[in-house]
Amino acid sequence: MSFSAPGSPPPPPGPYQGQPYPAQPYAGQPHPGQQYPGQPYPGPPVYPGPPPPVDVLRSPQGLATALTVLLSVAGAVNLFSAGANLFAWSLMKDLIADADGVAEESLAQSDGLTALAGGLQLLILLGTATVFIIWFHRVRVNGEIFRPDVFTLGRGWAIGAWFVPIGNLFLPFRTARQIWTASTQFAPDGSHRPVSAAPLTAWWLVWVLAACADRVFSQMYKHAETPEAVRDASAVGVFSDLLMVAAAALAVLFVRKLTALQNTKAVQGPYAAA
Repeated sequence: MSFSAPGSPPPPPGPYQGQPYPAQPYAGQPHPGQQYPGQPYPGPPVYPGPPPPVDVLRSPQGLATALTVLLSVAGAVNLFSAGANLFAWSLMKDLIADADGVAEESLAQSDGLTALAGGLQLLILLGTATVFIIWFHRVRVNGEIFRPDVFTLGRGWAIGAWFVPIGNLFLPFRTARQIWTASTQFAPDGSHRPVSAAPLTAWWLVWVLAACADRVFSQMYKHAETPEAVRDASAVGVFSDLLMVAAAALAVLFVRKLTALQNTKAVQGPYAAA
């Protein structure tokens, strides 16, 4: 797969295609004519074995496109869930005011919508999370090829950090910030050229808040045994679902921006055009 910005012509042949970025000789590869301590002279040089496998840049563009679709579907599913919770909240409010004023069919319909929304949310979460982690690991590997000096955790943490209790509230964000830095081109004179990480920061803050609100909603709904408790849980559910919609939209912006940064750096090289 070629690694280029969408719609742009293929990059001219250069030193960054099919090998580490920037191009470097393999570790341990001798320079022609190099003398070898301990080897009789004259005599044929003894070269080391084949170089070890090296990392190469891999485009995250296809994964980013798939994520854009999945996150859009996730936003729609959470909107549907917000509507289901709003319907339940309205029914509970009417039931509290008049116990005989709400038909059994309406209550059954509300339960069915809530269950359907929960099932759809679980399915889209599993699919989106899987693709997101694959994309996240790929841009992490690319970032290490661009600038290995900016990372403080191994590349395996791009996957493992999401499954660490408590740590998953900040470890993935730290890795994402380092990927963002590594994917940013230097200024033409070689100085640091900051690019605003607002898409990343905004997405992370909203996503953490949405995840916490969803946890509160799940506990409230699980233990709700009265119409008042269901009403309150449904209100929190509406708030949680709308936060998830916002988080999905901001995640699309973050994914597309970081992917664009890596595409640009891969095609143009480590220095921005003057």
